[in-house]
Amino acid sequence: MDSLVKKLPLLPLRGMIVFPGMIINLDVGRDRSINAITTAMNSGKKIFLATQLQANVVEPKKEDLYKCGVVAEIKQLLKLPGGTLRILVEGLQRAALNDIHEVKNGSSYWDADVTPLLSVRGPEDNIEIEALRRMLIETFEKWIIAGKKINSEVLLTFKDNPDSGIVADMIAGFLDISIEEKEELLEAVVVKERMQLLYNYLCKELEIADLEKNISNQVRQQIEKNQKEYYLREQIKVINKELGDGDDRQAEITAYKEKMAELDLPEEVEEGLNKELDRLFKMPPMMAESAVVRNYLDVVLDLPWGKFAEDSFDIKNAKKILDKDHYGLQKVKERILEYLAVRTLTKSNKAPILCLVGPPGVGKTSLARSIASAMNRKYTRISLGGVRDEAEIRGHRRTYIGAMPGRIMNGMKKVGCLNPVFLLDEVDKVVSDFRGDPASALLEVLDPEQNHTFSDHFVEFPFDLSKVFWIVTANTVETIPHALLDRLEVIQLSSYTEEEKLKIAELHLIPKERELNGLNSKNFSITTGAVKKLIRSYTREAGVRNLERKIDLVCRKTAYKLVTNDEKVAKINNKNLVDYAGPEIYLEGDLKAKAEIGIATGLAWTSVGGELLKVEVLTCQGKGGLTLTGQLGDVMKESASAGYTFIRSRAKNLKLAEKFYENTDIHIHLPEGAIPKDGPSAGITMVTAMVSSLTGRKVKANLAMTGEITLSGKVLPVGGIKEKMLAANRYGVKTILLPERNMQDLDELPKDVKAEMNFIPVTHMDEVLRLSLE
Repeated sequence: MDSLVKKLPLLPLRGMIVFPGMIINLDVGRDRSINAITTAMNSGKKIFLATQLQANVVEPKKEDLYKCGVVAEIKQLLKLPGGTLRILVEGLQRAALNDIHEVKNGSSYWDADVTPLLSVRGPEDNIEIEALRRMLIETFEKWIIAGKKINSEVLLTFKDNPDSGIVADMIAGFLDISIEEKEELLEAVVVKERMQLLYNYLCKELEIADLEKNISNQVRQQIEKNQKEYYLREQIKVINKELGDGDDRQAEITAYKEKMAELDLPEEVEEGLNKELDRLFKMPPMMAESAVVRNYLDVVLDLPWGKFAEDSFDIKNAKKILDKDHYGLQKVKERILEYLAVRTLTKSNKAPILCLVGPPGVGKTSLARSIASAMNRKYTRISLGGVRDEAEIRGHRRTYIGAMPGRIMNGMKKVGCLNPVFLLDEVDKVVSDFRGDPASALLEVLDPEQNHTFSDHFVEFPFDLSKVFWIVTANTVETIPHALLDRLEVIQLSSYTEEEKLKIAELHLIPKERELNGLNSKNFSITTGAVKKLIRSYTREAGVRNLERKIDLVCRKTAYKLVTNDEKVAKINNKNLVDYAGPEIYLEGDLKAKAEIGIATGLAWTSVGGELLKVEVLTCQGKGGLTLTGQLGDVMKESASAGYTFIRSRAKNLKLAEKFYENTDIHIHLPEGAIPKDGPSAGITMVTAMVSSLTGRKVKANLAMTGEITLSGKVLPVGGIKEKMLAANRYGVKTILLPERNMQDLDELPKDVKAEMNFIPVTHMDEVLRLSLE
């Protein structure tokens, strides 16, 4: 081309680059571009092609175009419908874009100032360039064969061309590389650099083409395999149809497959179930084993694989629900709210394993339901009382006739999600025998390090129980195996105070029983005094179950009288309570003990709360025997013996006869002899009663005590202090002697109870005798 040509009409290209030597069709639709082509056709058919940096620019300026383009010759022009032009152009020579000018002579177009660029080739590069040319042609041929995107005959157009620069440009035009990479090749004036750059791109494209070919082959093979399987299945369908047993079985298998597709099954489970489906399909229809396989598939697919219920982290709302459903129980409520607060901050699903321990009737079971409501979780419960078979927890092996999953899996199937509140009720009443130890089977269920892969013998696959909020209830921790107890976060629920019982009755029990018995606030009312009398004179318990029964009795009597028209409105108060609830069970005189000789009041802890424990001692002429009655345990008998020895060591200080133990029989009796009693808590009480009987000094009235005694007379701390103090308060006892080291346990007592009572710490038996005897 003539190197003097500086100005040419400009045709901006979008999304493509034309190389020297390329012949290509271009469709042109922009007015300026059409005007530029018209001008070029009238002035030598030469035009400058430059590619836009951004294809979406409608009116490109110089800065919107790449700095290098190609001078091309228009070979052919064709007008298409709609005013569009199609031109056939041939790239002639590289040229650098210097500037562009808008030309307006009737029709507006862009005129470009360009400088032609000649390919640079040094004399010493001949051999290396020839080697590169051959490598390019060979690699390009491999690319054509691998990709099969273009006809291999295109090689004939430039394979024997000695000009390496033209060969490189021709190959570059066929490659499916980015615009930026093509522009880099166009700007490469030095032939050797252009060929090296092109060779790198070509090798990369060859690797991609080989990979595409491999993927395509794999897809084709898979399609052929699927087609073969489809063909064989269709043949089986026809054969089964002829035999009369194909359609139903295939429909059954399809139904199971669809159910599996709906669940988020682990890979291991999906593989195992597919094997079971294959077995089922191959079995004769009447084979007994097929029913076992169906039952197994139904159970496993009913489990909530990958299903979660949406939690609520609204702590204020949770607190509101817990306070509404249960009065008191602050420790448990705080623990639940703490858990919700931690969940809000960490977004972790790991839940604590709470063990609610307390006497019957204090609301352990109902509290679990309230916790589920406060967390907006689903709730399920199983009772473990009397469970003695390990298979109740882990399920049976499928080899047994009538095998079924354990209660844990049944509970998860029933609740339908992986994160419910799951209550294990009465865990302290699990029994072990020759059928196994269910409590040990619970170790895996209630261990955060193991329960994410809990294995039921029937299900066989690992099942994730780590997202479950476990709540365990028990009346005492004494009978829970140590290994199981170690996994639990124990929260003690103590007996209710009289004030708490009154609030529970007014807020929950009375409205509930009134509604159950068809009454309303207009025809039935009960005064606060009457409720207190029910609590004091009719029910003495740790919880509120008997109180609920008495309120139910009062409501039933009221309903009867309303129906028989004896009354239209019932107003229950202290005076007429007897007419509805019957005679008082616990008379007021029982509550306040008198000062008596040989009778001391102790405090005992039982699984149903605290109780007063009367200790009676009678001395008589004899041979120095010590008799204990009242169904006492070994620990209590030993406490009595230790106390008796202490008294003998203090005979002189207590002003007893020097050898009283040789001619005096002592009989210690604890009333309610049908009830077993044990423990060291009554040690100081028995010693006080014995000293009172031997010396004839009365034990002070309205006084109770608890504490273990040693041979030397030291008073040791005991457990169950809160329950014992609440029992003393319930019976109206005002003064309590207790070990000094137990004073710290009084912090758990309600403030109103502490205000009504006088607690005296003691460290030695001498102090106890000084404070308790008149």
